[in-house]
Amino acid sequence: MSPNKNHLICQFKVTLKDIQPPIWRRIQVPDKYSFWDLHVAIQDSMGWLDYHLHVFQIHGLRRSKVVEIGIPDDEIDEDVILPGWNIPIRDYFREPGNTALYLYDFGDGWQHEVVLEGILLKEEGIKYPRCIAGKRACPPEDCGSIPGYYDLLNVIKNPKHDEYDEMIAWLKGHAKNYYPYDPDRFNPEQVHFDNPKKRWKYAFSKS
Repeated sequence: MSPNKNHLICQFKVTLKDIQPPIWRRIQVPDKYSFWDLHVAIQDSMGWLDYHLHVFQIHGLRRSKVVEIGIPDDEIDEDVILPGWNIPIRDYFREPGNTALYLYDFGDGWQHEVVLEGILLKEEGIKYPRCIAGKRACPPEDCGSIPGYYDLLNVIKNPKHDEYDEMIAWLKGHAKNYYPYDPDRFNPEQVHFDNPKKRWKYAFSKS
């Protein structure tokens, strides 16, 4: 007898590309999740603040075609960018090794590799989604992409740097999540996951 799909869990490894040492997370989410739900889980586990647009790029059933799933700009764009809240992840993440590119903040251009590591049975007494592992804090929002991130690291490690006080003040006032900012610190047990349905209502409410 095949397991009930409602009892299946997808385990992903999410890695921020082109950053060394690596910044990554290992998360487990319900198989019934949509791409919007997965987006929220990635945001929350990485430490992003969901201030900007996002899109998943993933190969469809015809491997030569890349499908984009995210937030359509208008009705015309729905033919190009599929609305993530309507697309189940199980439609594209079918077996271990399936991979997507998750782009966040088209200005700074953060790219994440999202790899399905396995499809597991839900454990009794465990709340999903959950983050089970990871390394290092994600870059602060709006820090200026990879070059800006490395500049930030260079400044904050040297209190005698000419821009040290300015950078610390920016971090302190920019968002409480980033102060004090320790680029090497990450604890999966401290990850809090928002309800993706509530996040969607907040993002798209007309009120």
